[in-house]
Amino acid sequence: MTKAVRTTCAYCGVGCGILATRTGPRSIEIAGDPDHPANHGRLCSKGTHLGETVGLEGRLLQPMIGKRQATWNKALDLVARRFRRTIADHGPDSVAFYVSGQLLTEDYYVANKLMKGFIGSANIDTNSRLCMSSAVAGHIRAFGEDVVPASYDDLDSADLFVLVGSNTAWCHPVVYQRTRARCAAGARMVVIDPRRTETAEEADLHLAIRPGSDVALFNGLLAYCRDNRLIDEAYLARSVHVPDDFWAKVGEGSDLWSAARTCDVPPADLRRFFDLFAANPRTVTLFSQGVNQSVRGTDQVNAILNLHLATGRIGRPGAAPFSITGQPNAMGGREVGGLASTLAGHMNFEPEDVARVGRFWAAPNMACKPGLKAVDLFRAVGEGRIKALWVMATNPAVSMPDAGQVRTALAGCPFVVVSDVIADTDTNAFAHVRLPAAAWGEKDGTVTNSERRISRQRALFDLPGEAKPDWWIVKEVGRRMGWPSHFAYDRVADIFREHARLSTYQNDGRRLFALPGLSAIGNQAYDAMPPFRWGGDPFANGRFQTDNRRARLVPIVQRTLSAPLSAWPMTLNTGRYRDHWHTMTRTGLSARLARHRAEPLVEIHPDDAAAFGLVDGTIARVSTPQGESLFRVAFSEGQRHGELFTPIHWTDRNASGGRTGLLLRPSTDPHSGQPGFKRTPAAIAAVPIEWTGFLLATGEIARPDCLWATRVQVPGGTLHELAGTGEPAALEAVLPRGDRVEVVDSARGLRRVAILREGRLAAALFVTRTGTLPGRDWLIEQLGKSAPVPALLAGAPAGPREDRGAIVCVCFDVGVKTIVHAIAGQSLTTVEAVGSALSAGTNCGSCRPAIRRLIEGVSVHG
Repeated sequence: MTKAVRTTCAYCGVGCGILATRTGPRSIEIAGDPDHPANHGRLCSKGTHLGETVGLEGRLLQPMIGKRQATWNKALDLVARRFRRTIADHGPDSVAFYVSGQLLTEDYYVANKLMKGFIGSANIDTNSRLCMSSAVAGHIRAFGEDVVPASYDDLDSADLFVLVGSNTAWCHPVVYQRTRARCAAGARMVVIDPRRTETAEEADLHLAIRPGSDVALFNGLLAYCRDNRLIDEAYLARSVHVPDDFWAKVGEGSDLWSAARTCDVPPADLRRFFDLFAANPRTVTLFSQGVNQSVRGTDQVNAILNLHLATGRIGRPGAAPFSITGQPNAMGGREVGGLASTLAGHMNFEPEDVARVGRFWAAPNMACKPGLKAVDLFRAVGEGRIKALWVMATNPAVSMPDAGQVRTALAGCPFVVVSDVIADTDTNAFAHVRLPAAAWGEKDGTVTNSERRISRQRALFDLPGEAKPDWWIVKEVGRRMGWPSHFAYDRVADIFREHARLSTYQNDGRRLFALPGLSAIGNQAYDAMPPFRWGGDPFANGRFQTDNRRARLVPIVQRTLSAPLSAWPMTLNTGRYRDHWHTMTRTGLSARLARHRAEPLVEIHPDDAAAFGLVDGTIARVSTPQGESLFRVAFSEGQRHGELFTPIHWTDRNASGGRTGLLLRPSTDPHSGQPGFKRTPAAIAAVPIEWTGFLLATGEIARPDCLWATRVQVPGGTLHELAGTGEPAALEAVLPRGDRVEVVDSARGLRRVAILREGRLAAALFVTRTGTLPGRDWLIEQLGKSAPVPALLAGAPAGPREDRGAIVCVCFDVGVKTIVHAIAGQSLTTVEAVGSALSAGTNCGSCRPAIRRLIEGVSVHG
């Protein structure tokens, strides 16, 4: 039997260890690594189903110049030549790289070195700018260095968890289950989120604050702590610089009643939160995108850090502010200067740092000032100031705010290079050169997780086609641009050794980030390197990375929140779904992951929906000053009045709507440059629909030309959900060839078509104007199989069949009706009992809040 390979998950910043066992040329079995300290064997639904995403469907497997295949030499020579010419004609700031937290640290390092040390510009930024750069800026303002002062071990000793702007149950399930295990032992949990999410469902207290009022909340808590003598005066005197005007500034308007009014929460709930904080010195505050993705994200981060510093809840077991990152290697990118505002090795653009990095690299053209951050970078592309752009491992045509303008900018850029694993993405459509990069399962290197733990990501397969690692692609361009000796890496371990040397180069302790003892690590030792956490337990000694070794309290005041505009009466919030990831180029390959949320929904409170004439399950148009897109309406009592929520994942490749990126304004935080994704003025309106339907096919087909069409992977094929106006017969143009059987009822507006090949179902189209549609599950099971024609046209077998309902537990493929029947039939009263009966909720646990709601619902109605 093939030996399992220890590697690291491809998804979020938890950094879970994985045991991957090859079972075929492109197939693997996935299990959690019980020895990895980040997850101790646990995996979420996405990690569990990584094995469904390692095929070669849709892969970019050879270099492409325009629409033609090219050799590596020709493609690389062209990239190097065009970048050299652009720099010669317009200067180094006329070119830019836009990279990704999907890159490994070694990939990041080489790209950063080429741009900042040899091209001579700092115009290299990363999609991590969109998710955690406000945390970086906040850490630097408070601590003097971007250091996360917490570890997962702190979760095991905390008595209170404060989760701010994080649907942890969905976005970081393994971390969430660790907090719930501690809660089972008596710890308490407070969730601060405008939405009543699955995470909020299990909390002891949920504060559904008004978006953008975080500073008022934490200043109010800080004022409460001062009034009740909870400030650690000895710690402040020893370890923290307190500006003279600090208490006056943060105290203004921070009494309980004023804070409650600003946050729009009941004063009694706010007082309960304050009392819980006061009673539990061992508090871990976990914060994520709800804090960071704001035009005041850095201030919101510092309001949290102020609270922990002022009360001495930092540098102690079970007491820390904890930024949990969204991407697998956002932290590694921060270590090597992947942001336009930093240099490698946690250095910045102070003259001594610039000189130090320049000496180490023997760099001929060292960048001396920060470069353009993501939003400004693409604005510069649109204005013609950047004339050559290289995008690596990301999809900005979808993920950037005001994505319509980003697309216009890409279309007008004279030279666009994209390194990617996927042949056709929304961004690749604008590329002059496409370079095939290695994917997860083929890459070899390191990543750093949210607790600063460096782990190896190891290759499971040989490189397919002509795909190459990102570091190899970048170093080859560097060599061709005229610096062969500076980019003479033969293997990924060469890069890691150089990265480790730079981390300790002229480092007298002023930079906590350092990898001592690894600058001469051998190739075999690097291959076998176990996970390790740099920096130890920072700040345990009360010393920080500032010039005077004191942390800094930063005076932050709550700004007045603007009222809704008459033309844009709603506020749009955005985020992730449980089983999808970014723009679905990986999770979209998994039939199991696709079914939890098969369509992009706009969630709205039923009272707001009634005011706008919306019906649950119909189609609505969400519009903002930047653009508009269609979504399926979903009523949610968990939404605040006046607010909408849409997901970030859908692209032009898999839907005619759901394009959240088109809606978001490109406003940014003045300190971090991070755009605000959580408070966009918006409007919503019903869209008239004359018919609805769905289409199943065993292979890929063109997207049907209609108002609403979304595509997801299903076992054996694809499923398209459809809706539109006009004559639905035009949909038949995309049906594959084969023997056709159909039933048409013009009076009822019903059309059902099955396409058979050698008696096996190749496709099925169901449309209705006035009636209902059958469930999809049974028809999906028939794809590629023989079945009685009457049953195919009925969409159901002749005999009885259990309808499992919508999938709740993706890990074990358990539906809502199956769970409800088991609860009622077996008198199950706990989530654990449901797990014992059906396995649901026993793997990653992200469905446990939903199971608990079902138990409560059966109890109420039973």
